[in-house]
Amino acid sequence: MTTASFPFLSDEWIVAAKALRDEFADTAPTPPLATRINITITDIPHRDDDRLGHIDTTDGGTIIEEGHLDAANLFIRVDYGTAYAAFVTQNQQAVMQAFFEGKIYVEGDASQLLALQSGQVDPAGAAVYKRLEAITAKD
Repeated sequence: MTTASFPFLSDEWIVAAKALRDEFADTAPTPPLATRINITITDIPHRDDDRLGHIDTTDGGTIIEEGHLDAANLFIRVDYGTAYAAFVTQNQQAVMQAFFEGKIYVEGDASQLLALQSGQVDPAGAAVYKRLEAITAKD
């Protein structure tokens, strides 16, 4: 079976990623803390604007959606390459290097971000990341 792939953060990729999220909704683990994080991803090669999104774990699940929340606890601005490493390939070494190079801007309580990343990826999470990588066109 061949899976269609789309450029990371393209409109088509967002639709496919949401479908994947819905498919795995019943197996998603409980996040380690309740928080609301706004994210801006910059320098997207196939777009003329930034992508705005958010992560909301205040209801006991992890909601990743487009647009910013009015009352976020944390704001993150990150470039496209770093976002790709974090969300698609799960390359934590590249993410840490980007952080030390100043490619990740964090405003607010950064310990919340560290707490979210400290958990182990469970088997369902690993399956989601594998499928997410499969729907993402290689840059």
